[in-house]
Amino acid sequence: MDLHTVTDVISAPEPGMWRPGDAWLGGGTALFGEPRPSISRLLDLPSAGWPALTVRDDGVEVAATCTVAELYRGLGEYPIAGQCCHSFLASFKIWNVATVGGNLCSALPAGPMISLCSALGGVCLLIDASGAERSVPVADFVVDDGRTLLRDGELLRSIFLPWAALRGRTAFRRGSLHRHGRSAVLLIGVLGEDGGLELTVTAATRRPWVFRFSAVPSELSTALAAIPPEAWTDDVHGRPVWRAHLTRYFAEQIRVELSA
Repeated sequence: MDLHTVTDVISAPEPGMWRPGDAWLGGGTALFGEPRPSISRLLDLPSAGWPALTVRDDGVEVAATCTVAELYRGLGEYPIAGQCCHSFLASFKIWNVATVGGNLCSALPAGPMISLCSALGGVCLLIDASGAERSVPVADFVVDDGRTLLRDGELLRSIFLPWAALRGRTAFRRGSLHRHGRSAVLLIGVLGEDGGLELTVTAATRRPWVFRFSAVPSELSTALAAIPPEAWTDDVHGRPVWRAHLTRYFAEQIRVELSA
């Protein structure tokens, strides 16, 4: 969809260039998906030339402009990364354009990069219009369907993923109304080196829910009961009661798998 109100596109922008009416442009697959009459100028982030993946001793830094294809080529050897990449309702064309940062900032419940980064304890690096930085866990970055913690003029620079979680033992479950449909339920379990379990619920809920246990519990239904009725996603891809049922079903499968 054309954005008819846009009059300028700025290459290699700096945070201080932002002004009301601007929008940060990553891959554009979400930005151009619907009318946005309030936008008059685009700040093109890919032209900044950030490295897609930066390997560190303690983990990997994923640039917000890293495409799904680049993430898959760089981290596809880790099962959970590959599984989340394949959870996109998208063709290979989208894989080569859509960005990890764009998926997070769109904050759609079915966003698989939200699932991946939340489950792995990812941390967002945010930069405001003055150049000041702050770090926010991905699980807290998305606050509701279509809403994040981003402030006016603030941009998502990167997401840090620790090796400990990325290389850990994981279990993945995904459900949809159709074989190749949008994710209605997506759960990831990560077993820590200390035997602790982290269970992340996404797609079924309007924001990520992360449950942490010091050891694999004997049951998960009590913990999952903490998700309130209004937190479940309700749209054409699945009703809340079905999503909640499938969440409990998948959670038990993950519990059994990771306790083996």
